Amino acid sequence: MTDSEFYRSLLRAYIDSANDGIFVLCDEMKFHVANPLLQSWLGVSEDSLVEHGRRRPMTDFIGDAENTQLFSRNFRTVLTGQAVRFECYIHPKGAVARWIEISLSKVNLDAGNMFIGVARDITQKKESEELIWQQTNFDALTGLANRQMFRDRLEQEIKKAHRTGLPLALMVLDLDRFKEVNDTLGHDIGDLLLQEAAHRLSACIREADTVARLGGDEFTVILGELNDIDCVERIAQSILQKLTEPFQLGDQMVYISASIGITFYPEDALRSDELLKCADQAMYAAKQQGRNRRSYYAPSMQEAIQTRMRLANDLRHALNTLADKPFHLVYQPIVELASGAIHKAEALIRWQHPARGLISPAEFIPIAEETHMILDIGDWVFQDAARQLARWRQSHDAAFQISINVSPVQFHNMSDVAHWLDFLRTLDLPGQSLVVEITEGLLLDASVGVREKLQEFHQAGIAVSLDDFGTGYSSLSYLKKFSIDNLKIDQSFVRNLAPNSDDMVLCEAIIAMAHKLGMQVIAEGVETPEQRDLLAAAGCDYAQGYLFARPLRIEAFEDLLDKQAK
Repeated sequence: MTDSEFYRSLLRAYIDSANDGIFVLCDEMKFHVANPLLQSWLGVSEDSLVEHGRRRPMTDFIGDAENTQLFSRNFRTVLTGQAVRFECYIHPKGAVARWIEISLSKVNLDAGNMFIGVARDITQKKESEELIWQQTNFDALTGLANRQMFRDRLEQEIKKAHRTGLPLALMVLDLDRFKEVNDTLGHDIGDLLLQEAAHRLSACIREADTVARLGGDEFTVILGELNDIDCVERIAQSILQKLTEPFQLGDQMVYISASIGITFYPEDALRSDELLKCADQAMYAAKQQGRNRRSYYAPSMQEAIQTRMRLANDLRHALNTLADKPFHLVYQPIVELASGAIHKAEALIRWQHPARGLISPAEFIPIAEETHMILDIGDWVFQDAARQLARWRQSHDAAFQISINVSPVQFHNMSDVAHWLDFLRTLDLPGQSLVVEITEGLLLDASVGVREKLQEFHQAGIAVSLDDFGTGYSSLSYLKKFSIDNLKIDQSFVRNLAPNSDDMVLCEAIIAMAHKLGMQVIAEGVETPEQRDLLAAAGCDYAQGYLFARPLRIEAFEDLLDKQAK
């Protein structure tokens, strides 16, 4: 063997045993040499690189048009004498798809120009990069774009809107009552709810639009290139409708809704952070208006948000200075219709603000619920009402009963009712002296936790009233499942009471149903003698409203009790 033959043999052995794919191309990207490793990647044998007496080009084995064009472009660069390195995705017929990094250069030989290539398998590296990119840009739970991807997409859409002159819309939406679902049914059910909500959201938008999850139960929708501005309203209404449909999550049926805030570029703001702030404020306004609705941004919202923030700070200060008595309770009598006697009252909180005067509970209770200050406020209401109840049971009526309102947030965050019972015992008050009023929304969860807590009240002798009955998600199944003692007919049914009216029929039906289930009925908002008489004739047990008295301070209420005693 000559030295030349030896070196050729050695070179061939090296090429054949290399850990990289090594190949030599001649003109028109056709194979001259391919080592066994590259052959295995391409799913061919060395003999098949020559078919019908002609050499086959590399591009025959790549597998898709995009990467074939990529290889061809780089080969044209190599023809000029410039070496290249590039990444190429190959999926030859009958072979495994993979990413390869190709180094390709031109060499001048006596036999002509040749093109030497080295291919390295980078599939694992690309998959790792893809995983990192996916984790960086997409929400792991829902598969939607995450906050980072959302911001990037929004910036790109703003640039596109600036260039084309077409507006874009940004929606921010929040799932109403999601925290209640999480707290009562557990995080696993909460996660299922988020996944299904994400799926429904994605089904409501156009193909080019973006849905993102910013975190928790907050989602965003970017609607770009709006040739038809009316599509924003159609999409918003579709989202609201889809999210109010029942969610079957395992063996749990869950009902929620959504609050949507909508803002436009460039009408409302020019920068992405400003747009997001505007949409947030609009969404917050939708929640304030009753939830399950959409709200469009208006400049006045900024002032409202600032006012609300100041009010939240003032409320926190009031809680820290209870000794200064910023809160007080008023009491509205609950009258027994058959006798006209007053044996019950509803306790209602009032806040005397040092600068703004008397602030309505409708204004500060939602803030207290969102910030969880309602927990401290609720405990204060209970204790203050209980002390007053002890005094009235001693001075006026040994069987007097007071009702207090318990918000859903407060209810879900009560570990048990034992500390309430302990406090009642220190005042020598039985559980029967107290009534807690809850709303229908609390019963929507139909969870074991809600049932158990209501059962605790029941076992302690504390009665439960279902407030505003008929205005929410009324269902007879709630009344069967839960320990409810009283139904309170909402004032919207009482307001237009007249003989043979629809409202009269509804009230009669509610009263008859409640009595059949062993419950008593209290009508709210009674303002005229006619309303009182119609309700009494229908068998309603109790009533409260301005006909009898507005909510009264302690001294005025005691005067009312004294008049009754005479």
